[in-house]
Amino acid sequence: MQGQHLYEYAIIRVVPRVEREEFINVGVILCDWKSGFIGSKVFLNKEKLLALDPHADLEMIENNLSSFDKICEGNSKGGPIADMDLASRFRWLTAVRSSVIQTSRPHTGFSTNLTKTLENLFEEQVG
Repeated sequence: MQGQHLYEYAIIRVVPRVEREEFINVGVILCDWKSGFIGSKVFLNKEKLLALDPHADLEMIENNLSSFDKICEGNSKGGPIADMDLASRFRWLTAVRSSVIQTSRPHTGFSTNLTKTLENLFEEQVG
């Protein structure tokens, strides 16, 4: 993967009480169709989440967050979405929804190293 890559990314958020619209950033998903790269990195800070909602269903949230990696990897455990092409997977994962797990609107950027860019975005937005 040499050269400049135009990519899209979105921040993965947990919104434990949707009606309050409070959230914590828990991950990043990054996609570059031209090079065939799609990846995500997720970390749930349970203390932050429980500060927003002491009754949050941690197990359900963790299970749903794990689907980002499965879908990005094309893992059969990611369900039928994991079988879709990269663009469809990214669009499905970043679709606007009113649920406990949401993503930001997609943003674009250029990178010469997509894996490193994913790490950097994760550190900036989640870490």
